[in-house]
Amino acid sequence: MPTPRTCLVIFDCDGVLVDSERLAVPIDVGAIGELGWTITEAEVIDLFLGKSEADMFMVLEQHAGRPLPRDWDERRSREYRRVFDEQLQAVPGVAEAIKAISDIGFQTCIASSGTHEKMSETLRRTGLWDHFEGRIFSATQVEHGKPAPDLFEYAASRFGLPADRCVVVEDSHHGVAAAKLAGMRAIGFAGGITPAIHLKEADVVITDMAELAGLVALLLR
Repeated sequence: MPTPRTCLVIFDCDGVLVDSERLAVPIDVGAIGELGWTITEAEVIDLFLGKSEADMFMVLEQHAGRPLPRDWDERRSREYRRVFDEQLQAVPGVAEAIKAISDIGFQTCIASSGTHEKMSETLRRTGLWDHFEGRIFSATQVEHGKPAPDLFEYAASRFGLPADRCVVVEDSHHGVAAAKLAGMRAIGFAGGITPAIHLKEADVVITDMAELAGLVALLLR
C-alpha cells in the first residue's frame, strides 16, 4: 500500500489556488469583443478556461482570420495587473486545505497553464508562494497544454511517481480531461465560476475547500 509520501496532489493555479478567474473572465470578454467577437462569460469559461494563452491566441486568430493586434495582449495584461493589484485573493479555505494535505504527509505541486511569471505574481500576492516554491510547473514546459495530459505527466515524472498515486485538483473541464487522459484521479472544484456540470468527468466535485483533504485521502488510500 502506498504511503502518503509516495502520493502527489497536483493543484491547478487559477481558480483553484488564486481566485483570479472571477476577475479575468470579464476582462477577456471585453478584450475579445475588441476583436469583433461578441462573446459571453459562459463561452469564455467553456472555450478557454484552463487552456494556455498560446492555445487561446490561436483560436482567436483563427476566428478573426488575422494575427492579433500587436498591442492587444499588452493592453489586456495591463488590465489584469490593475484589477489583480486591487482585488486578487486566495480561494477561500485553500491555505487551510493545503496545510491539512501536507499534515497528512502528501506531497504537493502546481501544474498550471499559466506562465511562471504570472504564477509568481499571483501566488506571492495571495500568500501562497511559500507552500509550493520549487514545485511549480507551467504548460510552457511541455509540448501540448491541457486538455492534453503532458503537463500532469511531466509533474508526476519530476516526483518519480506513477499516475495512480496522483490526484489533480482542477476547476476546468479542459483540466479534468487532461488529468483523466494522464490516468490520474481528478477532483473538480466548482466553488468559483465554473458550473459543476463542466466538471462531471471528475471523480468527485466539491464546492468548499474544507472538503478537499478528506477526499484526497479517500482517493489515495
